Amino acid sequence: MKETPATTVSKIFSLGCNGLDVYPVEVEVDTQRGLPAVSLVGLLHPSVKESKDRVKSSIKNSGFKFPSHKITVNLAPADIKKEGTQFDLPIALGVLASSNQVELDLSSAYIVGELSLEGRLRATRGIFPMALQAKEEQKKFIFPAENLKEAQLVDNQQMYSVESLQEAVNLLSGQIEKKPVAFDKSLITCQEQENSLDFSDVLGQGFARRGLEVAVSGMHNVLLIGPPGVGKTMLARRLPSILPGLNFEEMLEITKIYSVSGYLDKKNPLIKTRPFRSPHHTSSHISLVGGGVNVLPGEITLAHCGILFLDELPEFSRTSLEALRQPMEDGVITIARAKNHLMYPCNFLFAGAMNPCPCGFFGSRKKSCKCSSYMIQKYRNKISGPLLDRIDIHLELFDTKKEDLFEVTEEAEKSVTIKARVEKARLIQQSRFINEKIFFNSQMNSKQIKKYCKLNKDAGDILRMAIQHFNFSARAYDKILKVSRTIADLAGHDYISAEDVSEAVQYRSLDKDLWM
Repeated sequence: MKETPATTVSKIFSLGCNGLDVYPVEVEVDTQRGLPAVSLVGLLHPSVKESKDRVKSSIKNSGFKFPSHKITVNLAPADIKKEGTQFDLPIALGVLASSNQVELDLSSAYIVGELSLEGRLRATRGIFPMALQAKEEQKKFIFPAENLKEAQLVDNQQMYSVESLQEAVNLLSGQIEKKPVAFDKSLITCQEQENSLDFSDVLGQGFARRGLEVAVSGMHNVLLIGPPGVGKTMLARRLPSILPGLNFEEMLEITKIYSVSGYLDKKNPLIKTRPFRSPHHTSSHISLVGGGVNVLPGEITLAHCGILFLDELPEFSRTSLEALRQPMEDGVITIARAKNHLMYPCNFLFAGAMNPCPCGFFGSRKKSCKCSSYMIQKYRNKISGPLLDRIDIHLELFDTKKEDLFEVTEEAEKSVTIKARVEKARLIQQSRFINEKIFFNSQMNSKQIKKYCKLNKDAGDILRMAIQHFNFSARAYDKILKVSRTIADLAGHDYISAEDVSEAVQYRSLDKDLWM
């Protein structure tokens, strides 16, 4: 049969991701007589421009004919940059409809999917937030079958999974009928495997364990300092075992982030445990804060509602560390580009670990340090003062005593016991800040510190003496009050006591001349 070009432009509705936000994209395909050529317009990323080659091969290998005419494809709105490979399927369907090869119902559904050269559909990033958007607008949603589990997290009765271009054509032309994808409640209700790392595995280091408990209770950023082998990394990797569980809203928020990043497990897509991210010290600042060619979330966003652990902190580049300052303070990161501005959440607990000197043995009881004072100072100066100011708790670790190595691990305090105290302290904070826009003691501003950090007389005297003796800065003063409030919550005190302040002062070792 002789092919005739369509007299009207075919229109297909798809979805794109701008950060974590989903927006509708109208794919217009026009086929006209002229020299064979395919033109794609609409402020497109190279990954979208390359779709014309995938579409051409997939149409031919699916038993259809690719038109030998001039084809113009427009992705609207033209003022938003389109990224991703999810536009392959709507473009292919538009070409087939515009060239009058098939009659398709394209107006009632959002269609996404990446095509292989043989016409099969591959998994696409961002299906979970796209499915939520389709549900909100009460429209059908057609997506690759490889993303089935991810879509089943959304209770939407108008979602259909397809495995190939041919199946999509048969579905939209009415040649076949498919049941909508059913919501899978088991994906939400099934329990995650418990953390195998436990604080009872740690021998000694009682001061550090207590400091980490305080840090997690009030979401205070923490820095571990000590010689090699004292257990800095071992302690940090056990932090998730004492973190309270995620609520359902937090699960959905984290799942959206990992869906857009393409990191979801195909079989168990819902994120049920708090993230623990530990990037290598060679990581660039873009990999930490996000951005790059595709403007994807960085490690700080992937650690949202969880922990960002930077081991060997001074070995990170100065640019990477300084890029963390604003996100640590604000809980969000804004990535600005010439044609795009994105905002990602990054409310995480920062945990860092470092040696006290280049050789690592300054202050060690087992081995003498060979570093000069200049080398030590130069090494420590890699961590800037403004960054240290954003770390509430400094924990010094020392070599474990020999008798601690023979401690009976069954008698050591387990993570579940510490976690119960942490959850109790967090409930107190939730009740305290019920009318505020914050959730943790670490988030209090100056006005809230005055309101909620009430000191008794003895506590006030001790804090005044500590500030005069150690010459603490104004910001360190606020940090001590916030940490004292968390310690008081753990002890069940309405007012901050002298013991609470004394313990909080011990966690500011980097502000004391003794450490230098």
